[in-house]
Amino acid sequence: MKMTKRLLPATLLLISAGLAGCGYALVGKGSNIPDDVRSVYLQPLQNRTPRQQVEQELTQAIAQELVTRQRFAVVGNAAEATAEITGAVTGFGVTPVTFDNTGRATEYEISITAQIAFKRTGTEGKVLWKSDNYTFRENYPVEATQAAYIDLENGAIQKASKRFAETLVTSLLEGF
Repeated sequence: MKMTKRLLPATLLLISAGLAGCGYALVGKGSNIPDDVRSVYLQPLQNRTPRQQVEQELTQAIAQELVTRQRFAVVGNAAEATAEITGAVTGFGVTPVTFDNTGRATEYEISITAQIAFKRTGTEGKVLWKSDNYTFRENYPVEATQAAYIDLENGAIQKASKRFAETLVTSLLEGF
């Protein structure tokens, strides 16, 4: 019994030392952004799609996500910022993906594609992160009997915009 009491602390020490050296880290804590980048100007996204409102929802969602993450202060103009996010929504689509036994769609997929650049402001203009084809997809259910499809699509765009912003901000903070 005394031998077990002596081995237990040594075993725990070995296990914790092994885990410390394995490279485990908390997801979302890394960053490829220089520490001096503390304020960001989010330029309203342009819309290069026929679908109205999608760029507005995305711009709002990205701003909200930046505020939530508390990594940067979001400022009202580029002159106050050390970096800026610019971009455009270049693709938007809604595609039925699941059907009932009568052939009516019961689930749709929203696909949003954007060009996004995160760069320093001023004369430097160094690109910190960029994607010319950032694509996000989200499925949402629809009851086949509902006639107000466009209202459901608006709600789905809002939800998809929030998730788009979460993944986008994670990507630019962690350099993926």
